[in-house]
Order: sequence, then C-alpha cells, then structure tokens
Amino acid sequence: MKKVIWIQTVILFLGIAAYAQKPTTAYDKEKLEAARVAFITNRLDLKPEQAEKFWPLFNQYNEERTKMMDKVSSLNRESMQEITEARAKEIIQKRFSIQQQLLDREKIFMEEITKVISLQQAIKLGGVNREFTRQVYQRNRGGREGGTKD
Repeated sequence: MKKVIWIQTVILFLGIAAYAQKPTTAYDKEKLEAARVAFITNRLDLKPEQAEKFWPLFNQYNEERTKMMDKVSSLNRESMQEITEARAKEIIQKRFSIQQQLLDREKIFMEEITKVISLQQAIKLGGVNREFTRQVYQRNRGGREGGTKD
C-alpha cells in the first residue's frame, strides 16, 4: 500500500514539475491530465481497484460537463451582442435548460461514483479538482509575472 501511494506521489510531482518547466504560453495537455490524475488519485486516496473504475466515469462526466459549459459560454457571448427581447428570452430559457441538464448529470454521476468510491471521497472530489486547477493557475500566473506564488 505504501508503495502505491509513493508511486502516485512521484507521478504527481513529476507531472507538476514537467508542466512547470514548459513555457507559460504552451502546455502539454497530456502531461497536465496525467498530473490531474495523480493529484486527484492521491488526494482522494483511491485504491488501485477504485481508480480503475473511477477514472472512466469521471472522464465521461467531465467531457459531458465541458460540452454543456461550452454551450453556456456560447450563449453568454451571444448575449453580449445586440439582440431582440425575444432572443434574450430564448437565451435565458436555454441557459436554464442547460443548467438543469448539468444538475441532472451531476446527480447521475454521484449515483454512479458512490458505487465505486465512498461518500466521503465523493464529497471531497469537487474541492480536490478545484484545488488542482487553482494550483496550476497560480503556477502559470506566477511564471508569467516572473515571481513565484508558492
């Protein structure tokens, strides 16, 4: 067990170190995802059999969520232009519809994921994912400003 945790920790730090050494204008999506996998796996303390079932579910959910968020972004961009009252009403209704779809998908994801990981791990997932994103953002921002944010 200690060996698995040690390997996950090494992968995490190698991924982050590799990402940190890239120029800030370009990043390697594969290395970033590998670092995310290691970070989340480590923080949630996923056992190998849990991780094997967890990641396909998480990746599918994340992909679907990203597509829905892209639709919301597109609607938001459109709403910044000159539009009619009727189109504004339509955009509002579409936003609500997508937000409901997001909520429905998250409920399904939680039902699926809690068959694989504990409720405590499931509740930590959102915070851990945001923490990873925040760390990457801070490292990237710190690199551009010439200083470090550690």
